Amino acid sequence: MALNDTEWIQDFADRRLQYGVSQTKLAVMAGISREHLSRIESGKVAVTEEMKVKLLEALEKFNPEAPLTMLFDYVRIRFPTLDIGHIIKDILQLNIQYMIHEDFGHYSYTEHYYIGDIFVYTSPDEEKGVLLELKGKGCRQFESYLLAQERSWYDFLMDALVDGGVMKRLDLAINDHTGMLDIPELTEKCRNEECVSVFRSFKSYASGELVKHEEQDKAGMGYTLYIGSLKSEVYFCVYEKSYEQYIKLGIPIEEAPIKNRFEIRLKNERAYYAVRDLLTYYDAERTAFSIINRYVRFVDKEADKKRNDWKLSVRWAWFIGENREPLKLTTKPEPYTLDRTLRWIQRQVDPTLKMLETITAKTGIDYLKEIRKSTK
Repeated sequence: MALNDTEWIQDFADRRLQYGVSQTKLAVMAGISREHLSRIESGKVAVTEEMKVKLLEALEKFNPEAPLTMLFDYVRIRFPTLDIGHIIKDILQLNIQYMIHEDFGHYSYTEHYYIGDIFVYTSPDEEKGVLLELKGKGCRQFESYLLAQERSWYDFLMDALVDGGVMKRLDLAINDHTGMLDIPELTEKCRNEECVSVFRSFKSYASGELVKHEEQDKAGMGYTLYIGSLKSEVYFCVYEKSYEQYIKLGIPIEEAPIKNRFEIRLKNERAYYAVRDLLTYYDAERTAFSIINRYVRFVDKEADKKRNDWKLSVRWAWFIGENREPLKLTTKPEPYTLDRTLRWIQRQVDPTLKMLETITAKTGIDYLKEIRKSTK
C-alpha cells in the first residue's frame, strides 16, 4: 500500500472517530458493508480514488458542525386595522417615507407600499385590513433591518401577534449543507410505500421539469418532491438547492454551500400554531421537527414485519435528529438593493421626465428644475 494511501486512511479514520460515527453507520451511508470498510481502515484492501470520494462524501454527512440550518422563507400576516402607518412604524419599525407607494395591489388589495422586497398592502375594506408579505428575498432583507433594530424574528413575531396580527402563511426552510437528504431516493421510497404519512398524495419532478407556477424559483429547483396537497394548510416541498444555485449563480453543484432544502409550508391556523410554539419554547429544532414527525417518516422495508414497525431509514433518522447537533434558527441578512426602485423609476418616472425634457426644449421652461428646487 502506498504511503499516501496509509496517511489518507489514518486521517479518514481519525475524522470518523472525531465525528463520533461508527463503522456500521458510515458503511450504510456509503452503500458498502461494514466488513469492507473495516478492511479498508485496517489496510487489508487497497482503496481506489473513487472509493475515497464515496467515503468522504458519506462521512461529511455526519459533520457535527451545523449540517442543517433553518431560515424563515415566507411570512404573510394580516393586521385587523386600516392604519398602515402604524404597522410600518411600530411593527416593522421602518420609515414609510423611504417606501415606494403604488395605487394597485395583489390579493384584491387596492394599494401597497414597498421597499426592496418588503411589501405592505392596504385597502379601504376594514375586513381586509393591512397585509404584510415577505417572500424569500424579503425575509433576508428584513433580517438586515431586524439586525439594525437589535431585534430578532421572535421579537418581531411577538409584536405582530400582540398587535392582533393573523398568520396567513409561514414557510420554514431547513437547509441541508452536507447532502444527507437524497431527493430521488425519497421519491423512490414514496413509490415503494416506504413513506409512512398522514398525507395521501405526493408529486415529484425531475430536474428541468416544469413545477407549479407559484414557485418563486421554479426555473432551477432540480429534483423536487411535494409531500401532501398544495391546497392544504400544511405540506412539504423538498428540492435540490444546489441545482438552483448552479442555474442562478453559476456555482458548480459540488461546491454549492446548500445541497438540499426541506420546506415546511404552513397556512392560516397551522402557521399560527407554529409561531405560537416558536414563541413558547424558542426552539426552532423542536418546532420544525415536531411538525415533520407528525406528518411523515421514511422507513426501510422489512419483509417479515408490519409496515408500521419498519425501522427509520438511516438518512432520515440522521436528518430528524439522531446523533447530530441540534438545528438552530439562523439569519442571512441581505441589504436592500436599488434594483426594484430602478425598475419603478424606469416604468413610472422616466416617461414623465422625457415629456418634461421635450417641453423644456420647445418652450424654454424648465419644470424639472423648479421641481428639484422644491424637493426636500
